Amino acid sequence: MMFFKSVAEELDSYYPVRAECEADVPKTRFKARVGKTLSPRRWNVAFSEDGHLDIAGVLRRIQIGGVHPTIKGAVWEFLLGCFDPNSTYDERNEVRERRREKYAVWKAACRKMVPTIGSGKFITTPIINDDGTPVQDPSSNVRVNYGVSNRGPSDEREIQWKLTLPQIGLDVVRTDRTLAYYENEANQAKLWDVLSIYAWVDNEIGYVQGMNDICSPIVILIEDEADAFWCFERAMRRLRENFRCTATSMGVQTQLCTLKQIIKAVDPKLHHHLEEVDGGEYLFAIRMLMVLFRREFSLVDAMYLWEVMWAMEYNPNIYSLYEASNTVSSSGQLDVKVTSKELKQYGKFERKNMEKGLTEQRGALAVFLVASVLEKKNKQLLKEAQGMDDIVQILGEITGNMDAKKALKKALKIHKKYLSKAKTSE
Repeated sequence: MMFFKSVAEELDSYYPVRAECEADVPKTRFKARVGKTLSPRRWNVAFSEDGHLDIAGVLRRIQIGGVHPTIKGAVWEFLLGCFDPNSTYDERNEVRERRREKYAVWKAACRKMVPTIGSGKFITTPIINDDGTPVQDPSSNVRVNYGVSNRGPSDEREIQWKLTLPQIGLDVVRTDRTLAYYENEANQAKLWDVLSIYAWVDNEIGYVQGMNDICSPIVILIEDEADAFWCFERAMRRLRENFRCTATSMGVQTQLCTLKQIIKAVDPKLHHHLEEVDGGEYLFAIRMLMVLFRREFSLVDAMYLWEVMWAMEYNPNIYSLYEASNTVSSSGQLDVKVTSKELKQYGKFERKNMEKGLTEQRGALAVFLVASVLEKKNKQLLKEAQGMDDIVQILGEITGNMDAKKALKKALKIHKKYLSKAKTSE
């Protein structure tokens, strides 16, 4: 069966844009290429008869040319640690069924508190007051019974969760609104359900704006809602600390500090200039890091960027690590001694870090991607940036004007340069 429509296939047709929004969508630069992009045929032959996956071969192909749209959802489940590549088909089916049952229990519990969950509808207006008492609809035409008891929930966790639901709904309305997929209210409701149930399960962090941008592509790619939830949950294991905010700190602060160290090492002149114009804390990079460049690229390019990053950062122990921690709120620590043979199952970015003994999350490829953006805009920043507003404006120009493949290539070069500088300074 021929899966590629041409030698270099245009991919926008897989994710149709509403006709009236075509002018507002960033241009897609990535194309699926025969012999480079992971195709459905290549994917299928990567499995043994009983289902063991040749993850090393799959990673090599993804790192070269991304993943074909028809198999993205299935591939992402492995890249994000939903499944162990060393498992069989039967073992994965058991895991999938167990997770679906667990999701069904959580969804039923949420629906008992708010019947709109799972109804194909979603909420955009408050259903309770801050003290937990139900909001009285001032209109005479009450359309929906949100199932909030007259006494109001007494549980603080339930109150906070119910207060969050309208915000999730408002963000759902704004999410990928140019896509024809979200013209269907049932698809918007699916996104809202996944985000709402995640907010209930991960009550430590709950829901933070930006999670919708991470969740949306997963909901689009994976048809089964429970499977989409677990894929999103695994993605959040990698990203949730970015969304942790307190009165005194932001979760993304660690990555901003790493970015600062990188630029200081590889481009001290630019770092000094940024400090001079009040950009030395690198706060302008928050959005790029929190939502992994979703706003800077078209949907197709962003998904390509993510899958290549995840392939490059892949650690074959990720599944067992997540299963051992067994909680949404734990990302665990990857501290495993590996042989040279086992190293081949790691993504090349992670492999370099392992070889250098850098195993902590602070060295994430996303940080080096931001560094590549800064290097691309180096001359303009040095010449024109006189304050934070100028920096934001200059970096904003990359939206729809940056090639994800070239940015990744530049990020890896900066990573190599940074590691050599770190080794020299030891």
